[in-house]
Amino acid sequence: MEIFNHDSNIHFLGMRKYTIAIAIFLMVASVALIATKGLNYGLDFTGGVSMVVDYDQPVEIADVRAALEKGGLDHAVVQALGGTREVSIRMQPKDDPAALQAADGKVNLDRIAADVTRTLQAARPDAKLKSRDYVGSEVGAELRSDGTVAAIFVILGIMAYLWIRFERRFAIAAVATEVHDVLVTLGILALVQREFDMTVLASVLAVIGYSINDKVVVFDRIRELFRLARKAEPEEILNRSINNTLSRTIITSLFTGITMGALYFFGGPVVHGFAITMLIGILVGTLSSIFVASPILLWLGVSKKDLMPVTKENPELARRP
Repeated sequence: MEIFNHDSNIHFLGMRKYTIAIAIFLMVASVALIATKGLNYGLDFTGGVSMVVDYDQPVEIADVRAALEKGGLDHAVVQALGGTREVSIRMQPKDDPAALQAADGKVNLDRIAADVTRTLQAARPDAKLKSRDYVGSEVGAELRSDGTVAAIFVILGIMAYLWIRFERRFAIAAVATEVHDVLVTLGILALVQREFDMTVLASVLAVIGYSINDKVVVFDRIRELFRLARKAEPEEILNRSINNTLSRTIITSLFTGITMGALYFFGGPVVHGFAITMLIGILVGTLSSIFVASPILLWLGVSKKDLMPVTKENPELARRP
């Protein structure tokens, strides 16, 4: 199955000055947006009140969310807990100054819990509060730090793998484009102020893995064509590799995007952030695989000599995985 002819000859490398300039602009703009507007951190990172509510009869999450919104608690995060009769409710009390302070200056859990219980019982009298707790911002700060460290280790691990599997220039090009993909994805989230919670963080890490998969396919074709060609300019090989894998890249991105669209429309509000972030990452990662990764390889000076198998006469000439 192909969308584009396998032997098409679209001159992607001829646009490299413009595509790299756009990529650099998007990265700078993203950094500026993250520094000025910042990410809209959700309850997982900012802390808040967490409650568990039991129902005598099965209940729909949408009904619980609708009851809370009707009572003025429209920013609560509602999730099912292993069944149809128990739900978790998380919310930030900062939107209600009167509910913030107890006698000791801490968050008034009793008042917040009473408000939530009263609101839910107005819609369903069988609602019963099982537990309530307050999670401080220190936990959120630790999660943010751990998420950043996880992303850095993933990117470094990818760099090490590609350095061994291909060649150092491939590793550098891949890491550069991965940083581009992550920054631009986060920049778009900062621009639209989409809530950034643990599911979004998970999708950012998934974007890193998805994006590198596209680039490895192109890189593998580059290595194959370099070894097969007797005399060919690096620009010609890189351009032919992109064209050969173009249908595969577009089809994979299209069907992954359709899957994320289905997850958005049928998976419920809890996974909206994951699906939207993945859709953004798929688009950015696909474009960078076509327009950014190979130009970086070309400017780094990749050549046939770098990818030839080791020979007995001169084993240091080439490196083979």
